[in-house]
Amino acid sequence: MIYEVRTYDIKPQSLTEVEKRFGEAYEYRKKHSQLAAYWHTEIGPLNQVIHVWPYKDLEERRKIRDTAVKEGAGKWPPNTAEFMVRQRSDIFYQFEFSPELKPGRQGPFFEMRIYTYATGQLENLTRAWKHALPYRLKFGPATALWYSELGGLNQFIHVWPYKTLDERWATREKTRQTGDWPPSAAAKKAGLPAYHLLHQENKILMPAAFSPIQ
Repeated sequence: MIYEVRTYDIKPQSLTEVEKRFGEAYEYRKKHSQLAAYWHTEIGPLNQVIHVWPYKDLEERRKIRDTAVKEGAGKWPPNTAEFMVRQRSDIFYQFEFSPELKPGRQGPFFEMRIYTYATGQLENLTRAWKHALPYRLKFGPATALWYSELGGLNQFIHVWPYKTLDERWATREKTRQTGDWPPSAAAKKAGLPAYHLLHQENKILMPAAFSPIQ
């Protein structure tokens, strides 16, 4: 399974129209394959939408995208080009310990954390997260944990759902107090090799009405 994460920066005050047009076009597109998620930013980089598409592999992605455009007859892609400022596409694999991104109600607030790790650090990062994640899941579920294959390299995305922003704050405080989170602290405590990060960012996301995950 791969996930294509398409991140679009859009013009200010255009979000409502972008989501309206995308939602209308998606009624056609989902005949070929369905979204995993569609979010817009609430905190962090503003005026940004993120749509996530699952595929079996890159060949399935190519075939589905070609067919959807060829048979779309103006229905796909959505008519949103006038609102676009910047577009980016990244391909991610999910870690073996990541949950599947399935339709359902988890949020409505999702925190997406994007980490860039130093070259050669994926193995150490994987070991640390595999060790620490069970402790973190005692306090709430994870939505997704992925590492990049194409696009921005050496990137690790983890997404966490919350009912409220206050819940996010309380959960993060509780997990840190255990000493078993974050994974870097847990790895040190367990005598596992350290991993090195070069950059970190986060975004608070909210789902569009048509997003399969809410």
